Amino acid sequence: MATHDKVAIVTGAGSGIGKAVAHALLANGYRVVFAGRRQAPLDAAIAEAGAAASRAIAQPTDVGVPASVQALFERTEAAFGRLDLLFNNAGLGTSNVALEDVSFEQWQAVVGANLTGAFLCTQQAFKLMKRQQPMGGRIINNGSISAHAPRPNSAPYTSTKHAITGLTKSTSLDGRRYDIACGQIDIGNALTDMARKMTTGVPQANGEIAIEPVMDVQHVANAVVHMASLPLEANVQFMTVMATKMPFVGRG
Repeated sequence: MATHDKVAIVTGAGSGIGKAVAHALLANGYRVVFAGRRQAPLDAAIAEAGAAASRAIAQPTDVGVPASVQALFERTEAAFGRLDLLFNNAGLGTSNVALEDVSFEQWQAVVGANLTGAFLCTQQAFKLMKRQQPMGGRIINNGSISAHAPRPNSAPYTSTKHAITGLTKSTSLDGRRYDIACGQIDIGNALTDMARKMTTGVPQANGEIAIEPVMDVQHVANAVVHMASLPLEANVQFMTVMATKMPFVGRG
């Protein structure tokens, strides 16, 4: 285990990629705030960490609500005194809804969770990282391969993930003066409960249904830990971690 005492916030930490990353950070010596919408999954995720659970706390958070995000960062500072890493991971998708059938409420919900949530968390991270000593820290955004290419019937999700790339670049630029580094990890077909449908068949651009290769989510967790382990003078600006044979590179 690393000999540091750094502090991380992971949003969407109750399941999937968020939980895997939060556990990997704990295993590498971090004190970790598990943030997510519901208390019970957060508590369960922390309990799964075994002895390392003593360095974790749960904070129920709706990332799309400014007051809830502010409470997350206030709790983090009160408990641990600083913040070294924010992993903006919380997100929401629409379930294969045709573009013309997406309701305004569905659009708002996806934008609120995926884009507004990442912005609000980034804003609060800036405020804390600017005033703490030593100043600075790192922000890693979960972009997704949808930041590059859409799946069928995914306009809200794909739009927000393209927008995350813009937020990553702006954050990276505006954070320079405060020693705040920002990078983005784009993930393809990591096997979580959300991605399990890939193993039984999902719609393709040509209208077919096809089973897609997947990869162990631990590869994502290891990649985030690597990005986080760099000194602030170095930054992985963009990283893609994907199932090698999934339909992405080329024409499917």
